[in-house]
Amino acid sequence: MTDLTFITKTKQLIDSLKSVCANYGLGNDGNEFKIITQVFLYKFMNDKFAYEAKKLEDYQLAKAPNFQQALEKLDEEQYSFLLIYIDANTPQLYPHQTITYLHNKQNTDDFAKLFDDTLRDISIHNTEIYSVKSASGAKDKMFDELSNFISDASQRDAFCKALISKLFEFSFEGMFNEKYDFFATIFEYLIKDYNTDSGGKYAEYYTPHAVARIMAAIMVNDQPKGVKVYDPSAGSGTLLMNIAHAIGENNCSIYSEDISQKSSNMLRLNLVLNNLSHSIPHIIKGNTILEPYYREEKFDYIVSNPPFKLDFSDFSTALDTDINKKRFFAGIPNVPKAKKESMAIYLLFIQHIMYSLSEKGKAAIVVPTGFITAQSGIERKIREAMIEQKLLRGVVSMPSNIFASTGTNVSVLFLDNKADAEHIVLVDASKLGQTIKEGKNQRTVLSLQEEQRIIDIMNNKVPEDDFSVVVSAEDIKAKNYSFSAGQYFEVKIDYVDITAEEFKEKMEGFEIKLRQLFAEGNALDVEIQKQLKGLKYERN
Repeated sequence: MTDLTFITKTKQLIDSLKSVCANYGLGNDGNEFKIITQVFLYKFMNDKFAYEAKKLEDYQLAKAPNFQQALEKLDEEQYSFLLIYIDANTPQLYPHQTITYLHNKQNTDDFAKLFDDTLRDISIHNTEIYSVKSASGAKDKMFDELSNFISDASQRDAFCKALISKLFEFSFEGMFNEKYDFFATIFEYLIKDYNTDSGGKYAEYYTPHAVARIMAAIMVNDQPKGVKVYDPSAGSGTLLMNIAHAIGENNCSIYSEDISQKSSNMLRLNLVLNNLSHSIPHIIKGNTILEPYYREEKFDYIVSNPPFKLDFSDFSTALDTDINKKRFFAGIPNVPKAKKESMAIYLLFIQHIMYSLSEKGKAAIVVPTGFITAQSGIERKIREAMIEQKLLRGVVSMPSNIFASTGTNVSVLFLDNKADAEHIVLVDASKLGQTIKEGKNQRTVLSLQEEQRIIDIMNNKVPEDDFSVVVSAEDIKAKNYSFSAGQYFEVKIDYVDITAEEFKEKMEGFEIKLRQLFAEGNALDVEIQKQLKGLKYERN
């Protein structure tokens, strides 16, 4: 099966699951997201278990005419050893927990209870590697009792049977020996109706894949091993997936924190789909700014697209503590009297990231472009610190509307504790890309060639007229710590050789134009004087 066929069939599976929800009154319901993503996770776990079990040659399960029957014939001791031999990051299921088993039991009385109990038992048995922790250490449950989302109890059995029937029709197994990059398309399609960018207190903004690819390709230009990668505002994990693929899934451990439970669950699913389930125990649902779970941890790679504007007035005063003095070295943004939702929380994330870098650490942070030129306040203090600490590697200013969800112009800061302070690369990519319409929004899309141009300029430190400059830390200090490439571009005057006749012709043209302008000016003066003479004083 080709990738395209696989993607098409998987999208059909997702659509059919959504259709089941709609048929039972849950279309666009708030619980539809939980049902679709959790059922999809169960499907993936089921097929991944079967794929890994069939690789164990001693059990000959791959050659069995009926995998389910062969699984059920194993005695307790054999099955215990099977679970021991299977890859440690593989979900562990028992024969009575597979989709095939449930499909065969559809005529059982109280099928909805069997369905819910099965998912609950799978969740309990796989807690160690698949559960998301909160900052307090409590672990979530992977699956809700999905049948209870159907208010009419008489329809619950039929609803669960319909879900199992859809899951039984298609298998992921044929694609597990392929590279996982194509799952980004599946994941985005799976959550496109749920990863809202319409606002709200904790709106998740989807980082465009072009931006994520550029960040990863610039950060990872060697072959690191055993490194720790962190995102303090992970969302659904687009940035983390891209950098993990660039490093190699087996060469890194992923760490993340996000205040949104929905985002944490999305990230878990994204890690599973991208062969990174070994990092699920490092996903934390918590408030990175107020109570960072990884406060004293240092990371080799940090990526972040933090929220630019968010009301954190509820806990802003709690940040002003001795323990936070070093972390928030440039200060904490003031709480405005109005429009509290416009508070620049991203300034706290930047400082947190700088604090969290290891001695060899690198970071890439999406910021509003206004940050790179602000001449006062916390923004200026942060930029000064980046230069004084020789931390800035470069900046890329992106085109307008690179995010469909916001018109804010963005730039990407690249930090590196081993940065070359004599060769800092500033790129103005604002004129690149093609504008396309997505629903009511317009978005700028970069071509692969444009992406590569940005990557090559940054990695090779190449100056290019009106596109990039290579400057020193001292140059940046002389420009009031501006990180904008445009402020360093040379103003060039093109000189053209002309003949004496051409010069004479141009001068005559100028003289004629000037005479015309003088004549028009004189006529206007006469008219004004005429109007002035006509004015009379009248007393009321």
